[in-house]
Formats: sequence, C-alpha cells, structure tokens
Amino acid sequence: MASFQRFIRYAYRLPLIAWHAVIDLPIAVFLMLPIFHGVKVGHTSLEAWAVGWWSRGMMRIFGLRVKSIGVQSPVATLFVANHVSWLDIIALHGTRLMGFVAKQEINGWPVVGWMARRGQTIFHKRGSQDSLGGVLETMVRRLRTGRSVGAFPEGGTRNGTELGPFHARIFFAAVEAPAPVQPVAIQYGKDGASQSRIAFQKGESFGSNLWRLIGEPACDVEVHYLEPIQPEAFNGRSGIADTARARIAAALGLS
Repeated sequence: MASFQRFIRYAYRLPLIAWHAVIDLPIAVFLMLPIFHGVKVGHTSLEAWAVGWWSRGMMRIFGLRVKSIGVQSPVATLFVANHVSWLDIIALHGTRLMGFVAKQEINGWPVVGWMARRGQTIFHKRGSQDSLGGVLETMVRRLRTGRSVGAFPEGGTRNGTELGPFHARIFFAAVEAPAPVQPVAIQYGKDGASQSRIAFQKGESFGSNLWRLIGEPACDVEVHYLEPIQPEAFNGRSGIADTARARIAAALGLS
C-alpha cells in the first residue's frame, strides 16, 4: 500500500514540478526584473512577493504547507536557522526574502540553483578562507544597505534530530554592520515528527534526495521567528552564537 501511495505522489507531483519550472519560474523571474523596481504588493516589494509566491508553490508541490509563526524583525536583519534540508531556503523564502549564504554546489543544481541566484543567494566555497572573507564582506554590505541576509550557522545539514554547534564567525556581519540577529527554528511535521524524513541524509546526492522527497507524504512546515538578539548587548560573537543556538534548540525541544 505504501509503495502504491508513493507511486501516486510521483504521478501527479512530477508534472507539477515541470510546470513550476517551465511556466511559473519564468513568470517569477520576469516580475523580478529592474523595470518593476519600486512596485509594491501591499507592503512588500514585487521582487520579494515573486520569490515568496514561487517558493510557496514549490513547497506545496512537495506536499509541504509552510506556516510562519512569530514576529519577523522589520529591519535589515541577519536571520540564522537550523539546517535540515536544501528545502529550508525555499521554506524561509516562502515567508520572507533574504539573501542566503549557501554552499557553492547549489549554484549548479537545476531549477533550485537558478532560483537561488534570483533570490540574492551568496555562494560560499566550503574550506576556502578567501571565499569566506568575501562572503562576510558581502553580508556586511547588504545589511548596511537595508537588505536582510540568512545563514545556517551549523555549516551543513545533519540527520534532522540534532542541532550542531553554531560557528561564531558568521555573526561577524551583524556585529560589523551593525544589525540585529533573529534566530529562526524550522520544524517539519507536528513536533518535528518529519525532521529525519525530510533531512538531507549523509551520503545522499541532490538527485537521489530530490527523488525521495517527491514521493514522501505531506506535512506542515513551521517557521518560528524567535526573539531577536541585539549584538551590542553581547561581548563578542560567541555569545551571540550561543544565545541564537539556545533559542532555536528550545523551540525545537533539543539540547
């Protein structure tokens, strides 16, 4: 029965993904062109609305219903979140446009890489100090010009049930800008019941992970915006990193 249900999900989700990539993606990209700069949809820029529209649509195709919980910081902010899957960026963009720091490999992924570039992603080559220095400078510049940035301080995905240590260096941008830091807890399924199922598992390629997720059952995705942190209230980046991790861990029920 389970394999039959999985087959049915593939049967209707694969055509929807193709439609979303071939039809909806060009529409979103068109709405993000410079000629529409300054156009608003309510209180949101058309560019941010287009990214959110496309992102929420992609998540729905996977059967993932995104819910934003809590109050988002209204100013340019460094948003930091736990990292479960490559879907995290799409889930967060479904609630707010923020230029993410992501591994360089994503730039070459089909559809996801294209949308990441349009969503102001800052690509980082892991293990390269030169790359990291350039990333931090870009983050500071964006925050100072009123644009928010998102990052995953763990530095990579885990099995979905663990929260790794937060690397303090990424918080340099918030201290230098200066700009507030808002921790964000991403939870797949009720009380995180689907975290392991959604997680980008060790040894999986993007292709195999994508194929597996297309066939997985639907679930809710809760994006919890937690209490912001003001960098000037802490003596150094380590204190900010520890506080951000503690607030996310508490929201996820982890240690």
